[in-house]
Amino acid sequence: MRLGTEGYSPAVLSKAARQASKSASFAEASDDLQELADVEISATHLQRISERIGQEWAEARDQDVEKFRQSKLERSYKEAPRGAAAVMLDGGRLQTRADDRGRGVSEASWRESKVACCLTLQTKAVGVDPHPEPPAKFLEPTTAARLASEVKRRSQPSSGRNDKPKDASQASQRKKQRKKMKKRSPRERQRKQNRTRVRTVVATMENSEIFGWQVAAEIHRRGLDQAKRKACVCDGQAYNWSIYEMHLLPLGFVAVLDFVHLLAYLYDAAHAFHGGDAARGWKTYVQWLRLAWSGKVTSLLLQLRAAAADLAQRGSVAADRKGTIDETLTYVTNNRQRMDYSEYRRLGLPVSSAPVESTIKQINRRVKGTEKFWLTEGAEAMLQLRAAQLSQDDRWLRYSSRLRPHRRAAGTHRLAQAA
Repeated sequence: MRLGTEGYSPAVLSKAARQASKSASFAEASDDLQELADVEISATHLQRISERIGQEWAEARDQDVEKFRQSKLERSYKEAPRGAAAVMLDGGRLQTRADDRGRGVSEASWRESKVACCLTLQTKAVGVDPHPEPPAKFLEPTTAARLASEVKRRSQPSSGRNDKPKDASQASQRKKQRKKMKKRSPRERQRKQNRTRVRTVVATMENSEIFGWQVAAEIHRRGLDQAKRKACVCDGQAYNWSIYEMHLLPLGFVAVLDFVHLLAYLYDAAHAFHGGDAARGWKTYVQWLRLAWSGKVTSLLLQLRAAAADLAQRGSVAADRKGTIDETLTYVTNNRQRMDYSEYRRLGLPVSSAPVESTIKQINRRVKGTEKFWLTEGAEAMLQLRAAQLSQDDRWLRYSSRLRPHRRAAGTHRLAQAA
């Protein structure tokens, strides 16, 4: 029956680990298994099982990375991807506590998890820009303000993100707006669904150097480096572009700055330029947005510099507003080589890192919460289970089918390493 150290069959273990990584908590997963599968496993035991399996999968991942570094990792996909490929990098947040302190929370702190989405896309290169006009949602005042606010909120320290009370009327208005924007025609929905072929996910608590090697190994395993059209889409975070320059640039990936993050900078800068005049601020935002969308970075920089010079002449009374424009000017200057959006769209490459941000939300649903405090090893283990579950290839089956590195559940020393 291939009973492992926990006394469960591989099929039951797979269901237990899957539910533990999918539910909001171990207690909820325990209730779900009891109700849906008639399997009784306590929340505490589910935690032990998921941590043990997740750590085994992390070790298997690290072995693959080491094989890649030695040029010995085999490709799972023998043929080059059809269409385009994209790698998107970003970071999530979760709370950790000190190791080796027993029960209770000691030295609680927010830490960043690093996440990558590796995608194959069903797109084609065309002769001209297929979407010369910005999306309607970027030109709708309420939606643009919400997008800018969300990007700004995500960039703030995690400890303060949930401190601000929500206004019920504003929340209701945003919900109605999102519902309105989601009403697409059947053709639009089908085009959206068909765009992505396969998504796989890499997630870790390790530093950016180790994360970079993990991403590079996944790119090699899937053969994304063999795609004729390929992009790396990120926000302006420095370590994302360090990973790109070390691992993806040599493979021919095109660097693309996430457009929504740029939108947030332009929105804040335009309204800072005109102070309390919302109408003029909106008009300037639309003008700058159109320049950015069409890839006219030189013209955009000229207008940003002119706005900064104008506020500089007003002295200290406009110092804060000028600081906002200076920040945007620096952001655009540092990323100007990654803003040829018209050409990226012509090549069928994405200009938004929305897929990885959506993936992080799905991961955060499991690991992030005001009352969730992880040990580092436990967080790393859960990230492996969650990444495998969100990957649209055979990773879950491939990992769960591996021989486990412990003896079977018989006799003494049940957790001894297998011979």
